[in-house]
Amino acid sequence: MSLNELLPALSQTRSRLWILLTDKVILACFAVILLQLIIDPVNVPDSLAFLGDALLSMAPFFLIAVGLAAYFQASGADGYIAKAFSGSPVTAIFAASLVGALSPFCSCGVIPLVASLLVAGVPLAPVMAFWIASPIMDPEIFVLTSVGIGVGFASGKTIIAIALGLFAGFSIYLLQKRGAIQNPLRADMPGGCRPTLDLKGPVQVHWKIWSDENRRTVFTESGLSNGWLIGRWLVLAFLLEAIMVTYIPTTFVEDLVGQENLFAIPLAVLIGIPSYLNGYAAIPLVSGLLELGMSQGAAMAFMTAGAVSSIPAAVAVFGLVKREVFGIYLMLGFVGSIGTGLLWQYASQILY
Repeated sequence: MSLNELLPALSQTRSRLWILLTDKVILACFAVILLQLIIDPVNVPDSLAFLGDALLSMAPFFLIAVGLAAYFQASGADGYIAKAFSGSPVTAIFAASLVGALSPFCSCGVIPLVASLLVAGVPLAPVMAFWIASPIMDPEIFVLTSVGIGVGFASGKTIIAIALGLFAGFSIYLLQKRGAIQNPLRADMPGGCRPTLDLKGPVQVHWKIWSDENRRTVFTESGLSNGWLIGRWLVLAFLLEAIMVTYIPTTFVEDLVGQENLFAIPLAVLIGIPSYLNGYAAIPLVSGLLELGMSQGAAMAFMTAGAVSSIPAAVAVFGLVKREVFGIYLMLGFVGSIGTGLLWQYASQILY
C-alpha cells in the first residue's frame, strides 16, 4: 500500500477510534467497570464473565433481528405503514395500533414518520395510536424479549402494545369529537434519521435487494447503524444487570416492586420513565429484576411506561407537537401503563 493510500486509511481509523472513545454509552460502560475496579475489584471477573455469557447467548437472535430490520428498510416494505392510516377513523385506529405494534421502526424513525402523517392530513387519533404502540414492540424487541425474558412475556407485551394504541387512539378521537386539539403540530418541526414517506404515491417494494447495489448499500449501512446503536446499549445493560445481581438484595426488590406491594406497579411506572434506557437495554435489566422478585405486572408496567415516556422519546415529542398534545401523550402513557400492568399481573397469575 502506497503512502497516499495509507494516510486516508489511518485518518479514517483514527476518526472511528475517536467516535468510539467519545461515545457516551461506551464511556458509561468503561465507567461501570472502573467504578467496580475501585470499589470491589474481587467481583470484576465475575461481572465480565456474566457479560460475556449474556452477549454470547443473545448474539444469534440479535443478528437475525437487526438483519430483518435492515431488510425491511432496504426493500421499501416499510412504506406499507402509511397505507394503514386510510379509511374511517375507527378502522384507522385499529389498523394503526396493529401496525404500530408490529412495525420495524427504530425510535428515531418514528418521529419523522409521525410528522409526515400529520402534515399529510392524517387525523391525530390513528397517528397517536401508532405513536404509542410503536416504541413498545417491534419484531426485533419481540425476538430479544422472547430470548431474554420469555415468549409468554413477549406475546403479552405485543397484545398490550396494541391495547395501549387503541386506548390512546380512541381517547384522542373522543377529545377531538368535542372540539379539542384540532391542530396538534408546532410551527417548527424537527427532522429525523430517515426520509419521510410519500403517503399519496404507490408503495414500491423491491424484495430482491441483492440485485440492486443501492439497496445492498442501504441494507449494509442500516444493519451496521442499528447494530451499533442497539449493541452498545445491550453491553451497558448487561453490565448494569451484572452489578444489580451482585449488589442488590433480593428482599429490597421484593419489598419495592414485588408481589406483595400494592403500589409496585405505579412505582415501576414512576421509576421506568426517567431510568429507562431503551427497549433493547430494558430486556436484560427487567430479566434480572424478575429474578430478584419483581412482579410480572410491575415488569410490564416498567417496560411500557419507559418505552412511551422515557426522557429521549419525550424530548422528541415535545419538539414536534403543541404542549397540550405533549401533556396528553404523557398522561396516556402513564395511565395506560398502570392499567395494562394491573391486567398483566392478573393474567400472569393464571398463565404462570
